[in-house]
Amino acid sequence: MTTEFLVIGVLWYVVFLLSTTAHEASHALAAKLGGDPTAFHGGQVTLDPLPHIRREPFGMVLVPILSYATGGWMMGWASAPYDPRWQQTHPRRAAWMSLAGPAANFTLAVIAGVSIHIGILTGAFHPPESANFQRVVEATASGFAEGAAKFFSLLFSLNVLLGTFNLLPIPPLDGYGALGLFVTDNGARRLEEMRQRARSYSFIGLLLGWQLFAKIYEPLFTLALQALYPTLHYG
Repeated sequence: MTTEFLVIGVLWYVVFLLSTTAHEASHALAAKLGGDPTAFHGGQVTLDPLPHIRREPFGMVLVPILSYATGGWMMGWASAPYDPRWQQTHPRRAAWMSLAGPAANFTLAVIAGVSIHIGILTGAFHPPESANFQRVVEATASGFAEGAAKFFSLLFSLNVLLGTFNLLPIPPLDGYGALGLFVTDNGARRLEEMRQRARSYSFIGLLLGWQLFAKIYEPLFTLALQALYPTLHYG
């Protein structure tokens, strides 16, 4: 285990905490604005990661650190509570709540992209010859700029991944909840009832979602790079 591996691990974890916290805080805020204060009263309408860690210590601390230490890749989860009665009464508001999490991730990806271009304009960064998940931009010098380049590379890549993965219309992912926007209120309620009945099979849904996502992520990531660097070509 090298010093570089540990440094990258710290950056990974900071980006992971920021990304998952923003995702769940956005769910919580959307629910509060829609009339469900459950997560708000739980202290989760915040970018402070501590309330989210207290709710999901395994998904926010143990699993990410272990997955990085054993595989060089950080995985984990977080969650925000909501009132099922509110969801049944206001299924479309609940669907918007589902979309709020991925929207937060795409917003962070855009912030990362803007920061990358600011770094390029100031001469601190330059586009890499070949890009990957951890190298979306490179620093022109070592030191702080190098760390910033790695941070914004991870922030961009991880949030593109989280945003698109969570939009898959498979329970328990957010894309399934968002289907309520495209059906009647009664249809949205039936979709939620199906998700509640399938809660014990959520892990299977996640595995199926990841298998599907693994097949489509590479072209999606290439598309994201093209949006970031319209005049360059990565593939």
